[in-house]
Amino acid sequence: MDALRPGDPARIGGHRLLGRLGAGGMGVVYLGRTEAGALAAIKVILPEHAGDEDFRTRFRRETEAARQVDSPWAVPVTGADTESETPWLATEFVPGPTLSEVVARCGPLPTRSVHVLGRLLSRALTAVHGAGLVHRDVKPGNVLLTADGPRLIDFGIARAAEATALTATGLVVGTPGFLPPEQATGAGAGAGPEGDVFSLGCLLAYAATGRPPFGSGAVDALLYRTVHDEPDLAGVDDPALRALLGECLAKDPAARPAAADLDTRIAEDVPGDGASADWLPEDVARMIAERSAAMLALPDIEATVNTAATTPAPAPARRRFLALAAGGAVALGAGTFAAVRLIGDEPDGRSGASPAGRRWVIGVHADLTGAQKAAGRAQERGVRLAVDRFNSRTDKPFTLAVKVLDDGGDPARSVRVAEEFARDRDVLAVIGPTGDAATGAALPAYDEAVLPLLTVSSLQISYPARVNAAFFQASPSYAALSMPIVNRLLLRPDVERLGVLIDRSGGQAAYQAGYATNLMTPSLTTGTTHPRVVPAGTSDLGPVIADLLGHRSDALFYAGDAAGGARAARALAATPFKGPSMAQHTAMRPEFLERAGETAEGWEFIAPFTDAGGVSGEPGVPGAADFVTAHRKRFGAAPAAWSAEAYDVTGLVAQEVAALVGSATKGGAGPTGPPTATPSGGTSSGGTPSAGTPSADGRPGRAALVAAIAASRYEGISRTYAFDEERQQLVGQDAHLYRAEGGRYRYLGPAPKPKS
Repeated sequence: MDALRPGDPARIGGHRLLGRLGAGGMGVVYLGRTEAGALAAIKVILPEHAGDEDFRTRFRRETEAARQVDSPWAVPVTGADTESETPWLATEFVPGPTLSEVVARCGPLPTRSVHVLGRLLSRALTAVHGAGLVHRDVKPGNVLLTADGPRLIDFGIARAAEATALTATGLVVGTPGFLPPEQATGAGAGAGPEGDVFSLGCLLAYAATGRPPFGSGAVDALLYRTVHDEPDLAGVDDPALRALLGECLAKDPAARPAAADLDTRIAEDVPGDGASADWLPEDVARMIAERSAAMLALPDIEATVNTAATTPAPAPARRRFLALAAGGAVALGAGTFAAVRLIGDEPDGRSGASPAGRRWVIGVHADLTGAQKAAGRAQERGVRLAVDRFNSRTDKPFTLAVKVLDDGGDPARSVRVAEEFARDRDVLAVIGPTGDAATGAALPAYDEAVLPLLTVSSLQISYPARVNAAFFQASPSYAALSMPIVNRLLLRPDVERLGVLIDRSGGQAAYQAGYATNLMTPSLTTGTTHPRVVPAGTSDLGPVIADLLGHRSDALFYAGDAAGGARAARALAATPFKGPSMAQHTAMRPEFLERAGETAEGWEFIAPFTDAGGVSGEPGVPGAADFVTAHRKRFGAAPAAWSAEAYDVTGLVAQEVAALVGSATKGGAGPTGPPTATPSGGTSSGGTPSAGTPSADGRPGRAALVAAIAASRYEGISRTYAFDEERQQLVGQDAHLYRAEGGRYRYLGPAPKPKS
């Protein structure tokens, strides 16, 4: 939660406002407190919509719908005024986290928790349907967890089961991935209570497995899979739960059980009055307890004063408290953080104090003990070398140090790492995290702290919307990498159809890479594709390969992991196929070479990382000689994949911090004009905003550094770094090409680009 802004009201309908819980295109949600001390979440409609009669009609309908639902498992309305100049709706404030937040931080729930969740939410839906309503947006983000059970929230698009929808014909209403086939086809006006049961099935499958049953990604693909594919229930081992989910997720609405039937069919005790959160895992119960404990301090909050534009921003401690109250970042005791591995600075004198005595920190958020530990360690080494280079300057205006925290590739630990970095005011920016899931889980904490975060190896196509835009994806996404894949495989005279094998063993990385390649082929070339998706754990890829070749595929792209790539290589070698074959970089691991053996020969890989002299064992990219020499000297080995990229983005950060410090010292507005030498081996050009308030020792404000990085252009040894204004993703599709030859990976150079 954020503090109130200038222009926000101090009171609404008898509630004193304490802060902002959130905001969107239609309105703002505040945390308020009545004179009696009760907390409420108050949705206030923006003035530009308050005058729209159609919008008012929809808001009246939402209020009426919410008032009609009488269930202890649905958040009740406590007040409303839909006719005032500024319409508002107040509901009871529940400090518990959402189900989506819990799964992101703590992983899937155990079977008993899912049973309890299903039984109580079925009761909430029974009350909704008993009032003649359809919720139409049952999803993890609309379920709050408390000690005594879940709470269903947000009746914003609920409507009477027989009413005419106030939406355009064919409009999909609801959340893709959690809506029923009858809504996915655009027939939302006809969706009835059976649709809510289907959505509940999706929600429970998500709670049990940690992923939606029809995957994620592009909306069109999600809707297609919802209508045509069977749900992915891998990981649901309990037979009763699996059978129940199968019935809830039936394509035919008439085949689904009613919500009231689910309550009687789920044989699981539910929490009683005053029960503790023993129906949930210990780490989830701790989250709930901490959120509830934060509420005890609310009566001591100072009186709300927010009448002038000159109102100062709240102190860090207060802003932090408000975040706790809203169910944002969780405060952690010393014992809670003990599982996170902390690696301090090297005790070798490399990070000695600057002449000015200022010493600030670059954070490294990495997987050092999990599945991506090789990439995490390579990135840590790249950061340390960039810091060494900066600190070797005799004229440095400050000294940099490195602080490394290990998340082990676990999203829950990733959140704790992010919160630790956010609390450390000496941390200027953070490089990482290593993996996609860890990045997605950590983003809220970094965004709340406005702490610059630059990842070089998390490549998802999109991430949840963020308020402060402190996140920079400093590597091409899976979608961007699809372009050089298509160019390499289809811009040749002997290839007309590309077979795309998407192996779900590779997770979201495989799905996004395969889907984007399939989508981009007709956009970039005159060629066609034949895509195939195989379930996770498929051991025999021979039939799939035969199908691809039977449909006249004369080139093959494999999207998946190293083990699956080796199976594909062996299956392909057993056929007469002689065309080009390629895999995404996630399969480019020693395991692929070991398992594929001789059948790996000739396979190519498109990778977002360069070879700076160590990946292939051959001379690397031009301009990297000093970096390679320094790496060998300090670590006794050539740099591995991702090390050069981490080195580059650390240099970018150091350059922008130095520019901000220099600007503040001179009292100017920031350097502009031609490129200047950077402290880590590259060049930077363009303006560097000086917005933000430096600390007493001259340390730039985090917001100012975010703005500076967003406006920067940096020539590194691996690529040119610049970010687009809207999403702050890397501009350009620079990629690198490798080939398996003689039992190793040979670097072929930058991936070719089509001639314009």
